[in-house]
Amino acid sequence: MPPEPELSPEREQPPERKLPPEPFESWPPPTAIVPAPDGSSVWPLGVLAGAASLARFELPAGAVSRAVSHATVQELWHVVAGTGRIWRRQGDRTEVVELAVGSTVSIPLGTAFQFRADGDGPLLVVAATVPPWPGTQTEARPETGPWQPTVHGDAGAG
Repeated sequence: MPPEPELSPEREQPPERKLPPEPFESWPPPTAIVPAPDGSSVWPLGVLAGAASLARFELPAGAVSRAVSHATVQELWHVVAGTGRIWRRQGDRTEVVELAVGSTVSIPLGTAFQFRADGDGPLLVVAATVPPWPGTQTEARPETGPWQPTVHGDAGAG
């Protein structure tokens, strides 16, 4: 069997990726509470420009959010405290799943969703939004969910 040819140095190295310099950032603990279009309270945590934003959401014990869908973003939620349920709908597919500490759910682009806090304490979620939350009045679109909302405030906030 002939010996294997030696690889040239160019082939041994993966191609170098040239990314624009992005400065790293740090944020203090959040103090500003923003009302979400679904009626929950939001603490913005940070933003990677053009890539994603991170926020903490809170829904009080016994509360039910408004049902919405997003026009341009999708989210990953991770439950850090409390219990509850989330309803999601994509076309004809509908699902309700339990939310508990440690569970993670996705909300793909255009998915209608509604959530509720079923435990004795608030439901706390840390969520990544991709791309970053745009803060426009048209991002969250009202939907019809399975539960009667109990939250108050501006449904158009964002």
